[in-house]
Amino acid sequence: MKYYIISGEASGDLHGSNLIKALKAKDADADIRCWGGDLMEKAGGTLAKHYREMAFMGFFEVLLNLRTISNNINFCKEDIHKFNPDVIVFIDFSGFNLRIAKWAKEKRFTTNYYISPQIWASREDRITDIKRDIDAMFVILPFEKEFYEKKHDFPVNFVGHPLLDAIGDRKPLDPKNFRKANHLNPDKPIIALLPGSRKQEVQKMLNIMLSIMGDFTHYEFVIAGAPSLDREFYEPFLTNPKVSFVHNKTYDLLEVSHAVLVTSGTATLETAIFKVPQVVCYRANWISYQIAKRIITLDYISLVNLIMDKEVVKELIQNELTTKNLKIALFKILDGPTRKAQLEAYDILEKKLGGKGASEKTAGLIYDNLQGSR
Repeated sequence: MKYYIISGEASGDLHGSNLIKALKAKDADADIRCWGGDLMEKAGGTLAKHYREMAFMGFFEVLLNLRTISNNINFCKEDIHKFNPDVIVFIDFSGFNLRIAKWAKEKRFTTNYYISPQIWASREDRITDIKRDIDAMFVILPFEKEFYEKKHDFPVNFVGHPLLDAIGDRKPLDPKNFRKANHLNPDKPIIALLPGSRKQEVQKMLNIMLSIMGDFTHYEFVIAGAPSLDREFYEPFLTNPKVSFVHNKTYDLLEVSHAVLVTSGTATLETAIFKVPQVVCYRANWISYQIAKRIITLDYISLVNLIMDKEVVKELIQNELTTKNLKIALFKILDGPTRKAQLEAYDILEKKLGGKGASEKTAGLIYDNLQGSR
């Protein structure tokens, strides 16, 4: 059968690649065309467009790139029409994907959604569009099933979180060899900096993250370079010889880290699954933040705190993200009761995520639904 998969950022590329592998294991004749990245292509998908051409952060940045977004939408529709898939699978990336879903449903394509739009965070009225345009939904967060089914009478499948597979299936890492290969100090504990995967957020986050280095001389600060960005992009942040850099090896870096400063997003959950204490950072364009503040209804921004429904990790947002506050928050997780409390909460969090096998479960449901509709 023919599958058309659309993701729009690094995390979607990761989850999309595992879904492609699972679909190919389930359906020997699977023909998969996708929007994603290197991982999805490596897994066996034919890449229609790379997510590097689509990742715009914040409301203001989206406005500045409306023409590019419009061109991408038109190209996507044309490409789907030519490929004529048996099913379209949307992965997160709701601003783009829900527009395509509306068109696709009108054209009578089968529409599946893997990793739900976060309408529980903002713009809950989009449930009307989802109920109209999506044939099947596969959710990965435990509270989403109740949100959709009890609050909105829309049946969904809770498949567990795919990060448990992506992280749990990794080959064992030799910490000494990793440090040596990446020219890291063999003796200093590592503080990893995960500033995000989009240019705009990296530029906003790295300067403030690096501003506290002088108070933590017994630690090595290591920037995790995103696969979507070239090393040259990070060069302005590497003028200090005490700053180290690792490109496209974030999971390896997390495995050897003592603490993490991380930009809000999927990386907060990845850090928790690796059992590394963290401070969550977020700073957006002022206009984007003012808009977001008025439409987002959540008490927290990190997935860790949202799933646990309490503050497990410290969140420093917008004006709270200062050198002084970041320094205080980092000190607390390097040792002592705050560090211990985070690590204990991570164990509970992992149980809430529903266990391994999300990609296989989702692929099985997609395939079986298609077989049943024939």
